[in-house]
Amino acid sequence: MPRRSLRITARVFPWVALRRGVQYGALFLFLALLVAARRGGWPPEWVNVPLRLDPLAILARTLANRALPAGWVLVLILLLLTLALGRAWCGWLCPMGTLLGLFRPRSRPSQWPETWRRVKHLLWLTLLLAALLGNLTLLVLDPLTVLIRTFSTAVWPAADQVITAAERTAYRIPWLRSPVEWVDRRLRPAVLPTLAVSYRAAWLYALVLVAILALNWRVPYFWCRYLCPLGGFLGLISKGAVIRREVTAACNRCGLCANRCPTGTIRADRQYASDSAECTMCMECREVCPQRAVRFSAHRRPASWETYDPRRRDVLLALGIAVLGVGILRGDPATRRRSVIYPPGARGNDLAVKCVRCGLCARACPTGAIQPALGEAGFEGLWLPVLMPRLGYCEYSCHACGQVCPVQAIPPMSLEEKQRWVIGVAVIDRNRCIPWSSNRPCIVCEEMCPVPEKAIVLEETTVTDASGRPFLLLRPRVVQERCIGCGTCEYKCPVSGEAAVRVQAVPNL
Repeated sequence: MPRRSLRITARVFPWVALRRGVQYGALFLFLALLVAARRGGWPPEWVNVPLRLDPLAILARTLANRALPAGWVLVLILLLLTLALGRAWCGWLCPMGTLLGLFRPRSRPSQWPETWRRVKHLLWLTLLLAALLGNLTLLVLDPLTVLIRTFSTAVWPAADQVITAAERTAYRIPWLRSPVEWVDRRLRPAVLPTLAVSYRAAWLYALVLVAILALNWRVPYFWCRYLCPLGGFLGLISKGAVIRREVTAACNRCGLCANRCPTGTIRADRQYASDSAECTMCMECREVCPQRAVRFSAHRRPASWETYDPRRRDVLLALGIAVLGVGILRGDPATRRRSVIYPPGARGNDLAVKCVRCGLCARACPTGAIQPALGEAGFEGLWLPVLMPRLGYCEYSCHACGQVCPVQAIPPMSLEEKQRWVIGVAVIDRNRCIPWSSNRPCIVCEEMCPVPEKAIVLEETTVTDASGRPFLLLRPRVVQERCIGCGTCEYKCPVSGEAAVRVQAVPNL
């Protein structure tokens, strides 16, 4: 009798409801961590946990840099859970999977050939082999980096603009001014930035996510089924998972489980069995089965190999693509440019083999100085963090980027170390500088220089006005030995368009 009670309890346990609760909770926590990633938000060791749980990103970074990053034990725990429970990360915790579940069509759309599942295996194989050759460019396709980068550079800045516009509109109504001020004081800088932050080509980052959502509308979980390199990597490990789905003899072949399966891995031509590498442990099939013929039990032997699983020819193809791709990327002349300015503590060559292109540093930067690279560092350096002083300056009292980086691509320096680090050096263009080119007074760059012993000094010079009368004029000059290249002078320069004082990279960096 007790055994019968246990079986009934197991049947009615609401696994799908539990999974959805865990999914939405994980998505909310993921977004909350991104919101709190700004300077002065939650502790950095909390904010970067999602990336430190990403086995593909951490493994690729380890292969490229030949060293394990701090916090790698979290990845080991996730891999052990995958060996125990299969691809549960994708069905229970992955924020991309949850987002796709919220934006999938209600009707059952067309299916794609099973051979398309090979693409994701080819992607993660190419990614890891390229990492072995010292290239991490393909990490721009990792689902977590896609979400973090899109949120940081497109979604959240757009939300800030919308909220700011709404506040301005409401503030024009006299009786709404006090409530607007009350709300604004609580949003800024706790949630939204005090000053508007913008990013170059934000539409491009948003377009990647929009394309994923559009494909998801065509085929549910198209990204998870055919393209996600992280899903493919975890799926291969799930071949040896202990807990796997199986169908008992009670199955009456009604097909409800196959119609409900989000990844389309339940095959009617195989007595409604499924591939453990494609099963995300969502429990949907178990809930819908009228005969209770679906169960998740322990297995000793690995699952059988499917036709779309990686084989020797796929490894060779991925190796060829990686070698050819890395060779082409490194042949790009822009890769060797010296004009690229990197965040404090980061060096170009080291950054390329450590950075996972997540964009957390850009999210943490309070002024928007850190921007994902477009072409400055060549195609090999696509979406590496670079400094754009005209768009934002490196705040002298901030070292958030190094603290929040999940793989120490930007070293976690103390504030004192960061304030001594030379990012670049300011150079004055006398043809554009107002005192030099127009003989008119302007001392903005000197006033704004945050270095205690000013890196920009003013020198008195005797000049003549339009009528020929002499007068004293203060003209700025850069003391290069004091300059750290923070870019405050370039950002604050009142000259329209290109600034009259610009930060240039120093050769030894």
